[in-house]
Amino acid sequence: MSWHITEDLDDFLARAGSFLRSQPVLHTLHLTVTERLRTYGSTAYGDEAPVFGVLERDGVARAAWFRTPPHWLTLTPLATEDAAALAVHLADLGHRLPGVSADRGTAVAFAEAWRRHTNAEATLWKHQRLYQLGELTPPDPMPPGRARIVDKADRELLARWFESFATDVGVAIGNPGAWADARVEHGGALLWETPDGVPVSLAAAHPMVAGQVRVGPVYTPPEQRGRGYAAAVTVAVGRTVRAAGAAEVLLFADLANPTSNGVYQRVGYRGVADFAVYDFTGPPPPQGQSSSRAQPSSVRR
Repeated sequence: MSWHITEDLDDFLARAGSFLRSQPVLHTLHLTVTERLRTYGSTAYGDEAPVFGVLERDGVARAAWFRTPPHWLTLTPLATEDAAALAVHLADLGHRLPGVSADRGTAVAFAEAWRRHTNAEATLWKHQRLYQLGELTPPDPMPPGRARIVDKADRELLARWFESFATDVGVAIGNPGAWADARVEHGGALLWETPDGVPVSLAAAHPMVAGQVRVGPVYTPPEQRGRGYAAAVTVAVGRTVRAAGAAEVLLFADLANPTSNGVYQRVGYRGVADFAVYDFTGPPPPQGQSSSRAQPSSVRR
C-alpha cells in the first residue's frame, strides 16, 4: 500500500470519494470539509492550499487524510502501524504539522510516532465523542419560545456568536462573516427565540453529504444558559434536517464539558466513537531528516 498526496481536491475525491461515502458517520469530517472546499474554493479555511492523502492498495482507497492549513491533519481510522508509518513518512517529507485529529486509537499512534521521530511534544488538546441521533426526545417541559431558520437580518448576530463560540472552545477561526453568510445562504442554522422575539440560542448544521448532516456549533450566550434553550434548539435542528432527508444526524461534543454531553444524550443522541486532537509543539526536523534526540517519554494523554 502507498500514500498518494495531492493538493487537487478533484483528484482526491476521485480516489477517495467512494471510500468516504462507504462510512458516512465515521467520515463526517472528511465529507463535510471537502464539500465546503468544493463549494467555496480552496481558501474556505485559510489562505494556504489544502493538502490531501489517500492510502491505496491495488487502486482501492483504504484510508484518507486532509489538512487545511493552519489547522491540524485529520485522519480516517488506521491500524496502529499504518498511523505510525504515515507520521514518519510526512515528517521525512518535511510536512510541518500543528497537530492531528482522528479517532482516539489512530490519533494516539500517530502522535506517538510523530513525537519519537521529530522530538516535538505531543499533548492531548481535546477528547471528543461523536454522537448519532437516535429517537428524538424533546425536553419536557420545552422552554417558552420557538425555533426559526436564520435569514439575512441575522447575519451580524451569527458572526458574533460564532466568534464567541470559537473563543469559548479555544479554536482559531477564519472569517466569522463568511461563516455566517454560508449558513444564511443554505438555511443551515436555527435560532431559538423567546416569545417576544429575542434570539437566545443557536444550532447550526452543515449541508447534507452522503445522507449525513453534522450539527455544530450549538451556542447559547452565557447570560441565557441554564434555561433549556440549547436542548430546544438542538431538537429543532435535528427535526429540521431529518425532515429534509438526512439519514444520519451527527454532532461532536467535548468530553470535558459534561453539561453539553448530558443535554445531547437527553434529547436522543448516542455515542458512536471517541476522537482525540493532539497538539504538536517544537520545530519539526528539516526536510528529509529525522531527529535522533527523541526522549523515551510517552505521548501525553
